[in-house]
Amino acid sequence: MQKNVEKMSINYSPNFDTNKRSIIEVKYLIFHYTGMRSENAAIRRLTSKSSKVSCHYFIKRNGDIVKIVPDLYIAWHAGISSWKKDKSLNSNSIGIEISNPGHTYGYKKFSQKQITSIIKLSKNLKKKYKIKKENVLGHSDVAPLRKKDPGEKFPWKLLNKKKICLWHNLSEKNCKKLRGVKLNGTDIFFQLLFKFGYKTTNDNNKKIKIYKNFQRRFRPQLISSIVDKESYEILKSLI
Repeated sequence: MQKNVEKMSINYSPNFDTNKRSIIEVKYLIFHYTGMRSENAAIRRLTSKSSKVSCHYFIKRNGDIVKIVPDLYIAWHAGISSWKKDKSLNSNSIGIEISNPGHTYGYKKFSQKQITSIIKLSKNLKKKYKIKKENVLGHSDVAPLRKKDPGEKFPWKLLNKKKICLWHNLSEKNCKKLRGVKLNGTDIFFQLLFKFGYKTTNDNNKKIKIYKNFQRRFRPQLISSIVDKESYEILKSLI
């Protein structure tokens, strides 16, 4: 973390598993937003024993980074979660909380200073733990029935340009032609969506919740209940 050490402070949380894990057990990087009115209240919650939640890193609005739990201890950030065949992702992930009031309290764009810190921190962690770009995820990816964070304003496309995470390879021009055009027969779409990594379900209402979180991640321009051809082509390109 040499490049960011001047901005790094420590405010350790008591909320972590005491058994230390090995470097090779760290497989995922998971982004969250705090979803609280106040940045200070979010830090207090993450470091309060009674809350039973925490993370490894907290990124303030001004870009400063607070270390909450050391990397090789399991922080309590993902909750009930899954991706592909892995479950309970706290055990093999690093969680990064980013200060933002979220959808409940007036969701904001992430500040440029936050984005700069996200990029630097992510690059360092990816390199240190050999995390694959397909394993850099949002809370809404691993817990799509409960969570929306980090949301549609999170800079996934930019992070892909910085070689941090996945993004599709379709042009905006081609995407716009297919946007909102209903896909006939959605079974194949959801089969691919579950193959990609999202939680499997046969419940149609749950499928739409998961689909909306896929859109928040990969098609933030339109979040809709209609499974359209653009979403299908994006998903195919990712797989």
